[in-house]
Amino acid sequence: MNNDSDPLVALRHAIKSKDKITYTQNGEPCRDLIAATHLVLSPACSLPKSAPTRYRKPGVLMASGPDDFFSVEAVYLAWLLQSAPGAEYMKQARENGLAVGFVSVTERKNVVDWLEGKIADHERILPLVVESSTPPGTPPGGSKALPTTPHRSNAASQSSPSKRRYVADSRDIEVVKKIKQNEVELRDRNSVLRGIKPNNFSNIRQVYSDKLKKLKEASRSGSSSAAAVATPDAKSLARKARNNYPIIMISSSPTALITMHNVKRFLQESTFEPSQEARERAAAEGNPRPEDMIPIYRKRTSIDPSGKEHETQARYFVVDSVDALGKFGPDAWDRVVCVMTTGQAWQFRPYKWNEPIQLFHHVKGIYVSWSNDPPNTKIKDWNVTELKIDPLRRHVDKSVVAHFWKTLDTWTTANKPWLMKG
Repeated sequence: MNNDSDPLVALRHAIKSKDKITYTQNGEPCRDLIAATHLVLSPACSLPKSAPTRYRKPGVLMASGPDDFFSVEAVYLAWLLQSAPGAEYMKQARENGLAVGFVSVTERKNVVDWLEGKIADHERILPLVVESSTPPGTPPGGSKALPTTPHRSNAASQSSPSKRRYVADSRDIEVVKKIKQNEVELRDRNSVLRGIKPNNFSNIRQVYSDKLKKLKEASRSGSSSAAAVATPDAKSLARKARNNYPIIMISSSPTALITMHNVKRFLQESTFEPSQEARERAAAEGNPRPEDMIPIYRKRTSIDPSGKEHETQARYFVVDSVDALGKFGPDAWDRVVCVMTTGQAWQFRPYKWNEPIQLFHHVKGIYVSWSNDPPNTKIKDWNVTELKIDPLRRHVDKSVVAHFWKTLDTWTTANKPWLMKG
């Protein structure tokens, strides 16, 4: 390539003339741009693809080195991939080693229009200089070009390249500072994922360390207290503890989604069956009336103070009336952990706490409805969690039930932890 020619001018001429652009690697032809070292525009013109051009990078106000300008490869890629979608264009640029040095998607069209001669000028493409000797880092210029700084004296143009440095005006420096203060850095999908702070989870480790320490102390104090208390009622207390299973109350309304007919299959097998279908199936099997107390079993995983994981079979009882609840003894309400409601306040009239706000302060409230039902304004102040059941998609029942148990375990652990030992 002639040293007097300019890479951008040569590339623009080849594109406007629709010349075939090929690649070479150390003088040998190659097919891939990523492996090439030169772009061959014509038999007499070969450009190193890493050579800087006169196209200044964004954010560079006073260019002082080759790194402040886009390379020949970056400009050529913008033209070559002008029709590619933005994501594909950036992917190709990164694969060619231009992770941060490619022309942005928003500027690509202007660069392509300039290369194809559709526009005469581009704001960040510097004009050619007259002299062949240019300041360090400034892209080489041609012999027939306009000066970059028309006011520069002849003495300055004749000085050696190492001494020709632009001295910025103090007012210009202040303006640049103000501009940079309001500058917004553009980011791509890779740079936004890079955090500025190291990940440190020591606070989480400390929290759980304190919890494990308290659990160990509680287990020691509990065992010592049990050994110290040797009263005549010790056997009855132990028997009571074994039968201290948590209780879930549901609505007795025949229109409720969860009834005594389908609650066991829903909570134990994670499958919702319409109440009417469950009733008909039970009648066909010879069970026309459901039990007034239904046991529910589920596997529950717990971690002991030493960090070892244990799997236990947890047991719950489901009732839909105060009469059935009374069979558990005088402390039955202390064992109620959950009340499922359809949003009808009459359900709570015979309860120990018949006001919804007071009731759901002592038990976990669950409002059961269809997933496509409109919001119920009656329950907005009830402190209940909504359980949405899909009318058609049965494969989502498992996640709905898992969410129910997780919510209930969290509430029970915080408010009635003695019921989590069963």
